[in-house]
Amino acid sequence: MIEMKNISYSYSKNEGLAINDISLTIEEGSWVSILGHNGSGKSTLAKLLVGLIEPQSGEIIVDDLKLSSDTVGEIRKQIGIVFQNPDNQFVGVTVRRDIAFGLENRNVERLEMEKRVADCAKAVGLSDYLEREPYKLSGGEKQRVAIAGILALDSKYIIFDEATSMLDPDGVKDVIALIEHLRKNTNKTIITITHDLDLARKSDKILVFKNGQITASGTPSEIFKLGNVLTDSNLLVPFELQLYNAVSSDKELSKDNELMEALWQLGLMK
Repeated sequence: MIEMKNISYSYSKNEGLAINDISLTIEEGSWVSILGHNGSGKSTLAKLLVGLIEPQSGEIIVDDLKLSSDTVGEIRKQIGIVFQNPDNQFVGVTVRRDIAFGLENRNVERLEMEKRVADCAKAVGLSDYLEREPYKLSGGEKQRVAIAGILALDSKYIIFDEATSMLDPDGVKDVIALIEHLRKNTNKTIITITHDLDLARKSDKILVFKNGQITASGTPSEIFKLGNVLTDSNLLVPFELQLYNAVSSDKELSKDNELMEALWQLGLMK
């Protein structure tokens, strides 16, 4: 379980708080989406969780271990992160070497390393790409390589920080399908940081960020009924849910319970 207690952070004394007194809990094995537009504080939160920056106040606890300069190395073994730009994540000259990079740093025995690389490449559908150069892959394939590297390290928590925002539609579908696969077939805790409500609707819980604070928290069903909260945070409500909200405001149509339920399910299940 991840706990953040009264966390605040500012990038400089001349700027406001990027994270303003936030407290939250992320349960083990859950899929949590953190929604918010650019500048809302959601990516700052990801950097705090992996110890890239230190909060000015509050504390972060991962599996009962408080994050500090002494424990950051141990906590990073539990938390992996997939960044926004796949081109900035590669260190190996081939897909095989890139997936193996973290294992080499941890001095994993060679036969075990080869097995993990093969298993994780298969898990993300890249078994035939192991000798390919990462820079020659598509955007979605590059993100799958990055995810395979995290899986090889057996990270318990995986953060996807806007991991679909720079991809074409096919790449987005690839990454979302892989996240759903991980959610259904592993006990990994998934944290998706995004402004895409179509992705967030698939998660177990949503946190809405605005100006460094949490403005709403709940299941997708609960959050998507808060139309004003989403639009006030500059988030684009999916068309199906816009349709539901429009029909629900009509006095006559809203009386049709069967119609309302069908529209609501359409919005949630797309």
